Amino acid sequence: MSTTTPNSAARPGYRYYEFIMAAFVAVLLCSNLVGPAKVAQLDLPLLGAVTFGAGVLFFPISYVFGDILTEVYGYAKARRVIWAGFGALLFASVMSAVVVALPPAPGWDNQGAYEIAFGSTWRIALASLIAFWCGEFVNSFVLAKMKIATGGRWLWSRTIGSTIFGEGVDSALFYPLAFYGSGLIANEMLPKVMLAQFVAKVGVEVLFTPLTYRIVAILKRAEQEDYYDLRTDFNPFTLKT
Repeated sequence: MSTTTPNSAARPGYRYYEFIMAAFVAVLLCSNLVGPAKVAQLDLPLLGAVTFGAGVLFFPISYVFGDILTEVYGYAKARRVIWAGFGALLFASVMSAVVVALPPAPGWDNQGAYEIAFGSTWRIALASLIAFWCGEFVNSFVLAKMKIATGGRWLWSRTIGSTIFGEGVDSALFYPLAFYGSGLIANEMLPKVMLAQFVAKVGVEVLFTPLTYRIVAILKRAEQEDYYDLRTDFNPFTLKT
């Protein structure tokens, strides 16, 4: 098993890397196209009625995939996947705006419902893209550095620790950029909303830790890879591996 493989074009081919990339991108698209339009409420023990945007179910899963990618394949491989996800989100956002803006045919009466489900203001879409890009790169960077610092031990500490930083950056950027001064959410409520979403997302990461351990172990054995970013160029704007 490779534990100190330097970045190079000669790194081995992988059996499952492309599947993890596809799953990551699929989750991101669901988080932006399926989740945002619905506000859900659950009655939870001790907490009572909890109201949340359904999109909160997807973003923590994307961070789990990000953790798995960096842990097994390294930061450079994860960087390519983050850019693939960013491109997919950008394309989906633009095409959603185009399709919603198309004039409906006479007799088609579902335009209002379609706008609710797939319409999004340019400000929210842009905030989502910026927050995703920054949060995912922070998550991957922190995990890669923590893996070196811990010598590959205590996987839970870096999956949860990197998520705290990544989701913290994501929430701190998205809510002010998307809603401050918009009237959709009162400015004084933004810190509470940010905190609630942050806690929920990190909580999902904690709950998923046993599954993350299992998937990481399977992939490391199957790929014969356990990459340490000892000589990695952490520049987010290059696609070199």
